[in-house]
Amino acid sequence: MKARYGLEGRIVVLTGAAGGIGRALAAAFAEQGATLVLVDRDAAALDRETLALQATSPVHAMPCDLSSDADVARLAANIGSTVGRVDVLVNNAGVEYPTPLADESASAMTRWAALLDNNVVSMARLTRALLPLLSTGASVINQSSIWGHTGVADFSAYSASKHAVIGLTRSLAFELAPRGVRVNAVCPGWIRTAAAMRSLETMAGQRGIDTATMERGIVAGQAVPRMLEPIDIAGVFLFLACADSAALTGQSIVASHGEVMH
Repeated sequence: MKARYGLEGRIVVLTGAAGGIGRALAAAFAEQGATLVLVDRDAAALDRETLALQATSPVHAMPCDLSSDADVARLAANIGSTVGRVDVLVNNAGVEYPTPLADESASAMTRWAALLDNNVVSMARLTRALLPLLSTGASVINQSSIWGHTGVADFSAYSASKHAVIGLTRSLAFELAPRGVRVNAVCPGWIRTAAAMRSLETMAGQRGIDTATMERGIVAGQAVPRMLEPIDIAGVFLFLACADSAALTGQSIVASHGEVMH
């Protein structure tokens, strides 16, 4: 029997809902009886995800480009008129790609800045827009990474963005506490998603090895030598969303099978 977290009827806004981790989180919150507002810029994929979950829980699909002030303002207005409040905001949307500093292409720094806008600025933009809707006792959960606690060659923008998410989380924990809102971050390790596997393939190529060898090396460095699946970290989000985690704010919870111990 699945653990119950007391989330029945809670309004959960989840970004990046059509991706690997987002889909797993949407399914986990739906199983808890939450009302879901699923956000993604891929409208077609979002519709498919919504159809898959409608039999389990109330679900609202709201496509949005989180890099656009106007789009985010429309999203906030739509959430306000449709469900009226936000009890849990999961800032999960983000991108991951290499940004080697030696890249001499004309677009190199544009790509670097765009990654930070996708992973950090958009997170702040949406949280700011939803401030009037956050209920007393609301929980904001930001997606960071173990690379927010360490570094890796050729992924400086991604690592910088995930460090910044932790800094944003800690600052907003103080700023939103007077409103009765908690803010925490989750820092997953390697999870078998399309984006992570592309990064793994890139890193393997840099080392002149195949991806299977690269993966074996990664899991060998974990206390539990197994690649995480998206569903494996869902319980961390459910716990941070529920009242039992009321003592936690400003924290960055590492979920990495022991690859990073913080």
